[in-house]
Amino acid sequence: MTSDNLTLDVALSVVIPERHARGRAARLGPALASILANHKYPPVLEKLLAEALVLTALLGSLLKDPGGQLTIQAQTEGGAIDLLVCDYLGGELRGYVRHDAEKIADLGPNASLKSLFGRGYLAITFDQPATDERYQGIVPLEGDSLAEAAQSYFSQSEQIPSLIRLAVRRDEAGEWIGGGLLFQHLPEGEEGRERLHTRLDHPDWDHVAALAGTIRPEELTDPALPLDTIVWRLFHEEAEVRTLAPVALSRGCRCDPDYVRSVIARFPAEDRAEMADESGLIKVDCAFCATSFPIHFDRADLC
Repeated sequence: MTSDNLTLDVALSVVIPERHARGRAARLGPALASILANHKYPPVLEKLLAEALVLTALLGSLLKDPGGQLTIQAQTEGGAIDLLVCDYLGGELRGYVRHDAEKIADLGPNASLKSLFGRGYLAITFDQPATDERYQGIVPLEGDSLAEAAQSYFSQSEQIPSLIRLAVRRDEAGEWIGGGLLFQHLPEGEEGRERLHTRLDHPDWDHVAALAGTIRPEELTDPALPLDTIVWRLFHEEAEVRTLAPVALSRGCRCDPDYVRSVIARFPAEDRAEMADESGLIKVDCAFCATSFPIHFDRADLC
């Protein structure tokens, strides 16, 4: 993939061997606009979900298993939002926000993370079917932004020093564009080791974090600026910087009619009968893509 293909809807992995650091850069454009289009959220929620999807792209690209899935969930109490969910599978992203519309309207366009979520937690789940491994970490939802909350997750749950930057904005056509940067310190090599071996104050990490921290929001959201150029700007003085094969990103949802029908068919006949109207129609709504699926069953299949 050339630099021309490293501008939108893509994630790029980076390794700085001598500094024992790995990183990810990601930018979303049309894929982000497509996800948000169906939901018609107010701007404050569109911005929040856009940031969450960029974060999901960064973390999802950490998975080595091609069939692996990454899920981010923020569940809260006392806020205008009671649930935010995003997930990543094979480069495909989806997400939604469950919220109280009246509370959101009262908060206005510049609501803080605390006023949106109230008290709650951030859960990040890594599923890797190839090795039959599933790992979930849960930390309090703290900080002034999702980036800070995610940094807290890695510090508390993984004990891995991490720097995360997220930026989103509307372009000239009014569509959302978002970019992000993630760097982590793995002092025992590129693959890391047990969490107890990790130091949070290693001088190599201070150096990497200082350089990565100079990234500007306008760079992350510039659709004409390739991700490998960003990496070069930040780390061109390092002895060696490797960029790995990029990952294409897209909108994805797994709620096609055939799949929905197969799920409903597993329910007992009496349960299906309760779901259906007089004509045998069962209406299923997908929160992720904001689409309704009318699934018709013959009356004989409902008895």
